Amino acid sequence: MLDDLNVIGQRDPHGALQVAAQQYGQTRFDATVNNGENDHRQITRVVVSGMGGSALAALIVKSWLKNQLTVPFEIIRTYTLPHYVDANTLVIASSYSGNTEETLSGLDEAKERGAQTAIIAAGGKLIELAVADDIAHVQLPGDLQPRMAVINNLRALVALLVHFDVADSSVFEDIENEDDWLESQTTQWTPDVTTDKNYAKQLALLAVGKTPVFYAGNLMAPVAYKWKISWNENAKNVAFWNELPEFNHNEFIGWTSHPIEKPFAVFDLVSNLEHPQILNRFEVSDRLLSGQRPKSTVINLAGETVIAQMLWGSILADFVSIYVAILNGVDPTPVPLIEKLKPELA
Repeated sequence: MLDDLNVIGQRDPHGALQVAAQQYGQTRFDATVNNGENDHRQITRVVVSGMGGSALAALIVKSWLKNQLTVPFEIIRTYTLPHYVDANTLVIASSYSGNTEETLSGLDEAKERGAQTAIIAAGGKLIELAVADDIAHVQLPGDLQPRMAVINNLRALVALLVHFDVADSSVFEDIENEDDWLESQTTQWTPDVTTDKNYAKQLALLAVGKTPVFYAGNLMAPVAYKWKISWNENAKNVAFWNELPEFNHNEFIGWTSHPIEKPFAVFDLVSNLEHPQILNRFEVSDRLLSGQRPKSTVINLAGETVIAQMLWGSILADFVSIYVAILNGVDPTPVPLIEKLKPELA
């Protein structure tokens, strides 16, 4: 089925695979900071307020730049901000739609406390507020699902961190430097590449009809979370994720109970840049759980740098989950239940 382009066209009518195939180009997104007046106040901490795919870029930054950022960096995924937010806190409100109520609530609080504020959005109320109140902001290109605009969001977030003197400009360039390599990798996963040569299709066939569980080390934990998001929203499947070494202190034991036959597909997202003992934990854990859970499928994250591996893994997640959607017979693009939820809450 996955090699039948007619079937793919019928089951992917909004072109999700085409969007996935163009994600590498987001590494070149200009991410211009508008209303960018900077009073150069001392920033002692950064808080990103965002939900779902709009928070993912912040999770990537927190892990990727943990040895470079000189101030605490937190992601808030609820309505209220921590008590410590003050005039020396940079609060970045990130919502692709610009209308996420939790993020709007966080921005209101940040303004009340006199924090340095900034906005990332494609439109909606956040962009209206940014223009009306002269708030520094990066406007994202529209017409994408948030989960498919992660690299644009990442570029925007890094641009704001550089603008407010929290990150070095070189990290903005580090993303763009992966453009050509990511393009060469992406072309191997497109629909015209047959299953025998297409890693993304092969992984989809391993997972279809099962509940996937994604594991990564601490460094690549955001990538495991991205796989969960993509599976939920593209394939319309429940999925779970966790990170090592935390996994070995609780969930590890959960696999040992009955029944032996469990309807899961286990994927280990392994980076050679993780702590050596974490790499050892992957191997030992799978051996000790032999016969008590499905044997894990190891996905070795390609790339020579942390950001290269994160972007490679994120794009692959979309390809694989879209192919699962096609196998499931569901349209990978729309998320109607989320759209139904918003007016219900309002």
